[in-house]
Amino acid sequence: MKFILPSLIPLLIVSCAPKVTRDEAIATAYSYTQVTWMPEERHVRHGADPQGIPVHTPDKSLARHDEKGGWWQPGVAAKSVPYQWGGFDTPESFLQKIAAGKKAGDIASEEKRALGDPGTSGDSCGIDCSGFVSRCWDLPRPYSTRELHKICDRLESWDDLRPGDILLNHRHVVLFVKWTIPGKELAAYEAGPFPVWRVSACGLLADKLKENGYAPWRYRGIQDN
Repeated sequence: MKFILPSLIPLLIVSCAPKVTRDEAIATAYSYTQVTWMPEERHVRHGADPQGIPVHTPDKSLARHDEKGGWWQPGVAAKSVPYQWGGFDTPESFLQKIAAGKKAGDIASEEKRALGDPGTSGDSCGIDCSGFVSRCWDLPRPYSTRELHKICDRLESWDDLRPGDILLNHRHVVLFVKWTIPGKELAAYEAGPFPVWRVSACGLLADKLKENGYAPWRYRGIQDN
């Protein structure tokens, strides 16, 4: 039996990592924000799915279920892919599932966090924060916020951030686009949690991110354009 030296494992991960350019990562992120679709009543769920998994779609009736941030409404054209706990849809697969009558999104909650991966409903569609980054990097499967650091290198300084890098803490991840005010304010994409519940472009304050435990990381498979 042959053994792999632990010191060689990072090198193997780098060599096997799918390659993606910075422009490709940002273009993929943007494509999620441009998805347009027509919500229907059949896309709403507030309660258990057929497997007994609790689901709350981020539609405007969400407020009636003691939750906030619902944004889409049946009969009114919607834009962007909704957040789904454990979701890993592409824009194309999301639209296919919507056409098939799947539920549009599923918000994060303490109940979901307690369940972990088993809290993902197969009857819903959309994407979550780490699934979104995984798609932007063209990864073959979704990497959770607990796993992303395994395929990344931590940057020595926030000043080293470049398009397609990430800011990660133990619960959330955002895709860096650029500094709008160097060292202070940045532009990013995220599959947003409350109060957004969709993929969106956002402006974030660096100091606030640091206060919440975010750190800058770079995917080992990312390439300059």
